[in-house]
Amino acid sequence: MLPNLPRKLGLGALVALSSASLPVAAAAHVKWFAPYIVDAAPAPIARTLTDPWFWTGIVLVLAFFIATRLVERTAVGETTLDAMDRATNPLWLRLDDFVRIMIAGFFVAIFSVGGVYLTPDLETPAEWVSWLQLLIAAGIVSRKTMPLSAAGVIFLWVLALRDYDPFHLLDYLALGVAVAAYLMLESSGREDWRKHRFEVLRWGVAIALMWSSLEKFAYPEWFYPLVAEKPFLTFGLPRDMFIPMAGVAEFTMGFGLLATPLVRRLSALALLVIFITAVYPFGRVDLIGHALIMAIIIVIAVDHTRELHFWSWIRRALVGVPIGLAGALVIFVTAYWGLHAAFYGTDTRTMAEIRSQQGGMATHSFSLEYPHGPQATATMRQGTDLPQTAPAELDDTSVTDAYAQSMMGMHDEMMAGLEHEDPDVAFVLGMIPHHQGAIDMARIQLAAGSDPENMALARHIIADQQKEIDAMRAWLRERGVEAPGL
Repeated sequence: MLPNLPRKLGLGALVALSSASLPVAAAAHVKWFAPYIVDAAPAPIARTLTDPWFWTGIVLVLAFFIATRLVERTAVGETTLDAMDRATNPLWLRLDDFVRIMIAGFFVAIFSVGGVYLTPDLETPAEWVSWLQLLIAAGIVSRKTMPLSAAGVIFLWVLALRDYDPFHLLDYLALGVAVAAYLMLESSGREDWRKHRFEVLRWGVAIALMWSSLEKFAYPEWFYPLVAEKPFLTFGLPRDMFIPMAGVAEFTMGFGLLATPLVRRLSALALLVIFITAVYPFGRVDLIGHALIMAIIIVIAVDHTRELHFWSWIRRALVGVPIGLAGALVIFVTAYWGLHAAFYGTDTRTMAEIRSQQGGMATHSFSLEYPHGPQATATMRQGTDLPQTAPAELDDTSVTDAYAQSMMGMHDEMMAGLEHEDPDVAFVLGMIPHHQGAIDMARIQLAAGSDPENMALARHIIADQQKEIDAMRAWLRERGVEAPGL
């Protein structure tokens, strides 16, 4: 889902600390910006449980929650909530309009970007998907058609299952279902149902943040390229200190969204600061990808509701803070590691093992920069070598041979494809090996070259050419033509 993580205390001071020292990367979904392998075995949970920085983060956040709960029980806490209500009242009175505009705006934005189902890492070559997104946005205009838009959101998630593993899609299940549920409840004529519409959004974002935060504990290696590329994200902290504390920040603030009103709203404000701060270093992709989450976090910060509908006694009790957080950790960790084992088995290799066997490389995939989609699960289970993103060390002679081999292979396949009787099919069958040849040359450059500009160009060639290959193969599949390499 963080990509990850998502995202990676007096009252004002604690909030400021949580948004500054448990930092920006907590809000950046790693899968949008760095290599990853979903079906690699997660790191043993003992690795996290023996990490002192993990426990340091837990202690800091528990102190924040308990201090806030103590204040919330006093007249100062009630006065603080009243002041927040007055400040946010104009938006509270039009909150449904705000939510509907933001949901519609999100789908218009991803329609304009094109090529994705719901988020940047869920890519698709199907153009009609973008037009469905525009219809979803249009359906939100009227309460009568909002249920159709809700069905469209669920359909897009299910549709993505054709191209992506179910475990990968779990990152977005809670949020997608929450948005669809909001649309259904908001369009309902039953007030006893409608009163829960903001609550389902809150639970959806909380679950999404807690689930995606576990990537920082299960797959810290996914974050290494991102931290190396943008070292300022760690605020000078050592990498192995920063990543677990960022994971703690994302998980615990997600948990805080389900707590009592003051804890909930202060957690939302801290998260909003983190998400907004992440927009500058990660750009438009981050802004569009997180637009719905940011909008819902604003809803949580604005929500005047004081009532707690579920487990209210334990959520209000002071002892409920450590008990609730411990329970949430147990539930989510068990679900994450357990479901991963159920989907992929227990005999896959961890990222640390893959990195060591690939000479320190971060990942493998058919796309060097954004390796998503089908993964080499069978290969990993057999323990054989994974495909490399670039050849091993090459001397001057072997570089020449490697270039020659890549060109010969490209030429033979390209000429064979161009012989097809259908000129459109011939063009595509010829272009696929042509693009693959460019990718092979770029990989050789990454292994043997040293010029920074050429290295950057090679990475872009691999990413861009692979996207076009995927689109051409999809075109051939629609016409029942066997594509080379399949």
